Amino acid sequence: MKRWHAILSALGGVVAVCSIACGAWVYSLGPVPLGQDMDYSRLVLDRHGKLLRAYADKEGRWRLPATPSDVDPTYLRMLFAYEDKRFYDHDGVDVLALARAAYQLVSEQHIVSGGSTLTMQVARLLEPRRHRSFYAKLRQITRALQIEEKLNKNQILSLYLTLAPYGGNLEGIRAASLAYFGKEPKKLTLAQAALLVALPQAPEARRPDRYPGEALAARNLVLDRVADAGAIPQDEVKLAKRQPVPQGRRELPALAPNVADEVVSSDPNVRVHRLTLDADLQKTLEELARDRAHALGPRISVGIVAVDNSTNEVRARVASADYFDASRSGQVDMTQALRSPG
Repeated sequence: MKRWHAILSALGGVVAVCSIACGAWVYSLGPVPLGQDMDYSRLVLDRHGKLLRAYADKEGRWRLPATPSDVDPTYLRMLFAYEDKRFYDHDGVDVLALARAAYQLVSEQHIVSGGSTLTMQVARLLEPRRHRSFYAKLRQITRALQIEEKLNKNQILSLYLTLAPYGGNLEGIRAASLAYFGKEPKKLTLAQAALLVALPQAPEARRPDRYPGEALAARNLVLDRVADAGAIPQDEVKLAKRQPVPQGRRELPALAPNVADEVVSSDPNVRVHRLTLDADLQKTLEELARDRAHALGPRISVGIVAVDNSTNEVRARVASADYFDASRSGQVDMTQALRSPG
């Protein structure tokens, strides 16, 4: 009896020491990163919340904040089916997925799947790692558990949608959708949604503007897997596979650029500026000004202001014929500059 008592006491001591050591290690990691201090692109929005112009952050990245309500439900369905089937059921770590990944590593002698949940990926994005290692994975798991204690699922998913890398200086689904498809991710085709699911796994190797073949293969793999999981009908997947991937990047919206420069420079600490302008009317009048200036001849610029007489609110303000045309002094605001009448 004394022998068993001694053994149990020793085991208890080992457990206590391990618990203290683990607690000390977790404490040494410091505060839980939740993304509060991250820099984002400055945004200028119209009266309806449409993007007029965005500005890259201090490091030159396009990082536009996004929430689940900003993206197509089909994309979210595919994301969960491909990346994290039990996202809403686990507490940051999917034990079944980790066990599967460990078994595949042992049986195949190489990494087949990582077993990372979306929360674990958010943890890695908040604390980037340079190399894969057991320590890095353990830290990622610990951070994922901590993040789940601090944030709800919607907030965690919003961080993923904002921070996921898409190649080059594109971060987040909104920047990627605007750059590759020329539209917000609110309405995506099946093929577009699949590509946006595939890119963050290897953003540089799968960049469609540089490696369209790799991007196409990765997109089709996503389509096959979500079809096998029953998330998308097979006939729709066959049609989606016929769609090409974009082979270039588009410029992000730059409507009312002079006005946007003005409001951002007046208060650079504000992340989102909302104006009374109407994006659709602004675009129409900018095209009109550009066409008329070219018709009138070289070195000619045009300014247009449209005001709602009932409210005195400015609905459109075209400061020049072409902001990016130096020959027409595009960055000179014709709506503000002193000039002779005519």
